Amino acid sequence: MAEIKRFPIVRHLRSEPSQHVLRFRRGRLVGRGRGLTFWFHPLSASISEVPVDDRELPFLFHGRSRDFQDAVVQGVISYRVADAGKLAERVDFTVDLESGAHRHKPMEKLAGLFTDLSQQFALEYLVHTDLEAILADGVEEMRSRIEGGLREDRGFREMGLEIVSVRVGAIKPEAEVERALQVRVREAIQQQADEATFQRRALAVEKERAIQENELQNQIELARREEQLIAQQGDNERKRITDENDAARIASEGAALRREIRSTAKAAGIRTVEEAQVAAERDRMAIYREFPADRLLGLAARALAGKLERIEHLNLTPDLLAPLLTNLVGASAKHIGSTNGEA
Repeated sequence: MAEIKRFPIVRHLRSEPSQHVLRFRRGRLVGRGRGLTFWFHPLSASISEVPVDDRELPFLFHGRSRDFQDAVVQGVISYRVADAGKLAERVDFTVDLESGAHRHKPMEKLAGLFTDLSQQFALEYLVHTDLEAILADGVEEMRSRIEGGLREDRGFREMGLEIVSVRVGAIKPEAEVERALQVRVREAIQQQADEATFQRRALAVEKERAIQENELQNQIELARREEQLIAQQGDNERKRITDENDAARIASEGAALRREIRSTAKAAGIRTVEEAQVAAERDRMAIYREFPADRLLGLAARALAGKLERIEHLNLTPDLLAPLLTNLVGASAKHIGSTNGEA
């Protein structure tokens, strides 16, 4: 809104940079621009102020879908004035020279125009689409249709208006329909959750079965290895016993061989000694064989006397002494005769 200060004869206007001011004097345009400041005479001047900044216009309207369900569309239209002169020719933006405010509420007219056109483009989409499709993908489609329709509208271009953007915030059905859809969607989501739970349980059972099978395979493998271990231990024990038996047999054979060698050597030594003794005895017997009996008796008596420590009784019979005396006398005679011959 322009700021107007009153003085006794003239007045002063100051506008903001976002306002495009058109100054008329006696029905002729004498100046235009943004953020103008000037003096004017109220009796001969007429001033229009057109806002040229970006404006946002919220909208909310009801419509009916192809399946006869009511829906509410709400959003925001952003626009700006591209040509203030053209718009001032189509819409009255004259300001009150006393207060500086618009006299005929032009912004409300623009809002009604935008709302009516937006609703027309939205209803063209709603009446040809089911409610579920509208709720699923309708926001983007609604936005593109409204924005495209406003940009292509010839009347808007001739008025000097330009669409900046269109935003559709929500498309909502009636409360009862929304609750019914929510129940169905909720049930579908719950069913999906239950299905996911069942799948998770089935997967858990499958994994448990796989774990049990793995444990069983491990037990089978451990049993097989234990069987191999026992068999290997039996083989090792049999080999150990066989080796011990072979060692014992070899030791026994060695001991027997050593005993045989010692026995053979001992037998050979004994045989040698016995043969020597037999030979000596044979030689001695050969010597004794040529000795007279009395001498043998004498030797025997001497040997016996050497063996005896004490003689308590001695029996001499005539049968024993007679031959001894005879032999003794004969021996003496022979000795004497030999002595005499030598003399």
